[in-house]
Amino acid sequence: MNDKWEFYQDPSKGWRWRRTAANGKIVGASTQGYTNRVDCIANARIHGYTGS
Repeated sequence: MNDKWEFYQDPSKGWRWRRTAANGKIVGASTQGYTNRVDCIANARIHGYTGS
């Protein structure tokens, strides 16, 4: 799978993730901001993230 995973801070400084397919369409995103980046990554793992 060639999906791209992005971790970023929203305007409220909450950590979020976004999953984009090879065709450029967003196929998944966090529904809330997380205080800690590690918690954001843990949530992404539930949704298929396998990176480090």
